[in-house]
Amino acid sequence: MTGWLIAVEGTDGSGKSTQARLLAQHLGAVYTREPGGTPLGERLRDMVLDPAGDHPVDRAEALMIAAARAQHVAEVVRPALAEGRHVVTDRYLESSIAYQGHGRRLGPDDVAAVSAFATEGLAADLVVLIDVDGPVAANRRSGHLDRIELAGDEFHARVVAAYRAMATAEPDRWVVVDGTGTVEEVAERVAAGVADRLGPA
Repeated sequence: MTGWLIAVEGTDGSGKSTQARLLAQHLGAVYTREPGGTPLGERLRDMVLDPAGDHPVDRAEALMIAAARAQHVAEVVRPALAEGRHVVTDRYLESSIAYQGHGRRLGPDDVAAVSAFATEGLAADLVVLIDVDGPVAANRRSGHLDRIELAGDEFHARVVAAYRAMATAEPDRWVVVDGTGTVEEVAERVAAGVADRLGPA
């Protein structure tokens, strides 16, 4: 019996990273993140996100994230699933479609094809979208912002719209959770939404 791959998605400032960790704890699942999750992936993450470093062009950004994803799936995700463990990942290929496909305007189909190659076709069984409006997310982003967080309001508005469109197109695979309220309130909504699909932890 293989485990479930659950991706937690949302725009920067949505609270998805916190919710991904809490969901993994709730389920007793492997927690991981993208880009990253492996030593190579974390180095690529730093190169992509560092606002002071060399700025990759948009296509290079998409390919670097896909490279990190390929390593992540091979080293972390597939082995855990094969052991029967659930995996909760903070971002997965839907992030690339939203951010690079729509946000960077590289085209969602092309970006999805690159991710499908990187993962050998491994899709998330369930995608949890922590949904907040763009202005709310912008107000939550503070402190030292990374290169993608600094991409501007119009960019992030395209990302939010892309996530909502994907969730609408695949309602059986997506759980949309209102990201407003306290961390605990949102975590309860996430756990309830996942339990509806997966069964109680």
